[in-house]
Amino acid sequence: MMQPPQPSPYRPETSILELGEAFYDPVEAADFPQTILRFRNDRWAAAVGLDGLGDAEWIRHFGRFAPLENNLTRPLALRYHGHQFRVYNPDIGDGRGFLFAQLRDGAGRLLDLGTKGSGQTPYSRFGDGRLTLKGGVREVLASEMLEALGVETSKSFSLIETGEALERGDEPSPTRSSVLVRLQHSHIRIGTFQRLAFFGETEAMARLVEYCLQYYYGETGGEDGPARLLGHVAGKAAELAASYVAAGFVHGVLNSDNIAITAQSFDYGPWRWTPYWEAGFTAAYFDHSGLYSFGRQPEAIHWDVVQLASSLRLLAEAEALTPALSAFPELFQAALVETICARLGVAPRGREPDTTLLVALETALAGRSVLIDRFFFDWRGGRRRAPSPADPVYDGEGFAPFRDAVAGYEGTVSLDHPYWADEGPCSMHIDEVEAIWARIDEADDWSAFEAKIAAVRRMGDAMTASA
Repeated sequence: MMQPPQPSPYRPETSILELGEAFYDPVEAADFPQTILRFRNDRWAAAVGLDGLGDAEWIRHFGRFAPLENNLTRPLALRYHGHQFRVYNPDIGDGRGFLFAQLRDGAGRLLDLGTKGSGQTPYSRFGDGRLTLKGGVREVLASEMLEALGVETSKSFSLIETGEALERGDEPSPTRSSVLVRLQHSHIRIGTFQRLAFFGETEAMARLVEYCLQYYYGETGGEDGPARLLGHVAGKAAELAASYVAAGFVHGVLNSDNIAITAQSFDYGPWRWTPYWEAGFTAAYFDHSGLYSFGRQPEAIHWDVVQLASSLRLLAEAEALTPALSAFPELFQAALVETICARLGVAPRGREPDTTLLVALETALAGRSVLIDRFFFDWRGGRRRAPSPADPVYDGEGFAPFRDAVAGYEGTVSLDHPYWADEGPCSMHIDEVEAIWARIDEADDWSAFEAKIAAVRRMGDAMTASA
């Protein structure tokens, strides 16, 4: 599981400028009628040296977008293309967001502060460049839950209500508006490479490869740079796919412009947690074919990595790139065993991934007789912690292979945290999310939202406790 963020002084950077003006367009943030602070992530603000900002300063930077000290002087809307539901779209880019600042965290990583809902850019097309308040609330909840479950995710850094009435076709309108700031390990995505390949910009592609290797993977460029970069991305993408499965999470829109070059999860629109281990469960109402359903997410992410490889053909021969793509299935399988073991709180056995436990777990849960969250709560540490409402299920014949398989694993976690004495697990299913939003929408009551974040972080603390 991921460790909590490490405190750090403020360490600004502007390395994105090294790429040159062909990669972005300077833009201005919208002038919002209001700026009401609804959420600030002080835990991660401490990791980048910004926890000392008062609320007024916070709003000035993350609602009015006054530049941070010694940082980017103007926001930058990054240019990229992408496949959206397997259809190539050259008319996208940062359409309602921009890169606002860059800095280092306590672990030394280069991070970006990017926005969602900050106004129109050259890539807005017919959009208003805004974010609904409901969309902002949902992104905070998704990123907090994913972080607690050990998924490498962007962090919702700030949410500010902006006082506009927005018209949307997929929710009751007019609806309230917001601007979100996310802290992310790279604003660059696979679609950034696709755009350069589309225009045949060889020199720019080489520069981007070197930039990504240097700043995100700690390596220099060279003739084999494209192949090495693809290998890194494929490995991280396999881990991302595995972490979604282990978390029971469905992103909903795994387009190539939504896959960061670090393969850190980000951009939460129509996400859902699947209540049951149901391969066909989808998050987006418009995903009629189930392209990005729960069980097809590894396939979708692999397909996006293939698009990166296709783009890198501008610099490298196919023979040099093929090994990274061929390794993806094996990397995913190994990562899935590791992430499932991590969520169960047991130590993987042997050097080679043992899929026996994985197959037994998937077979047991595929019967849809127990909720995923309930199952992992009850079996934390690899042993059933009775009593549970699901005990009759666990005692049944369908769970026998799993009971036998998990018996040979050693627990690696502490169960001393009070969370493990609760009656049931902390979850994030759609009914609860809608109920949280309803209280905000109808009565401006943020108590359930704040309580949920506290509960999720408490669960995260319990899950990071070692034996």
